[in-house]
Amino acid sequence: MRPIKLVFALVFWFSGASAFAADLTITAANVKIVDNDSENSRVRYGEAVTQGQALYRKASDGKYYKADSDSATLENTQASAIALTPGATNEYGYVITEGLLSIGATLTVGEIYVLSDTAGGVRPKGDNGSGDTVTILGVATTTSVLWLHPFASGVDVP
Repeated sequence: MRPIKLVFALVFWFSGASAFAADLTITAANVKIVDNDSENSRVRYGEAVTQGQALYRKASDGKYYKADSDSATLENTQASAIALTPGATNEYGYVITEGLLSIGATLTVGEIYVLSDTAGGVRPKGDNGSGDTVTILGVATTTSVLWLHPFASGVDVP
């Protein structure tokens, strides 16, 4: 390895940056509400949805769709819920909009999780890249529980 590449690699590694953006690997069957104080709703899906996917509510039809941080349409980046049940287009399902959620994936305690640039995906905040619209989904309280409290900033990473 040439010295310049080694220096870059070490700076990159020490900065905590991730070379490969990685969405959480979510086991759908393990997605569930942790406490009774969580806010959840029965909604209608506008497309096929799997448990654990981040969703936004489309104003024009009131249905829920997979959110995507690098969508050209701001509304599509504004995740406000996580799917608790699967469903096909026009089927009804349940979502959580705030509260403690067992997301069915391994989390890092204290890490902030955000909307991914993969439709419906969730990833650590450090994996956001240029052009992604930042939508915070929540913070990991344990290695399996996410405190869901979505915040759609509308701000793009430069």
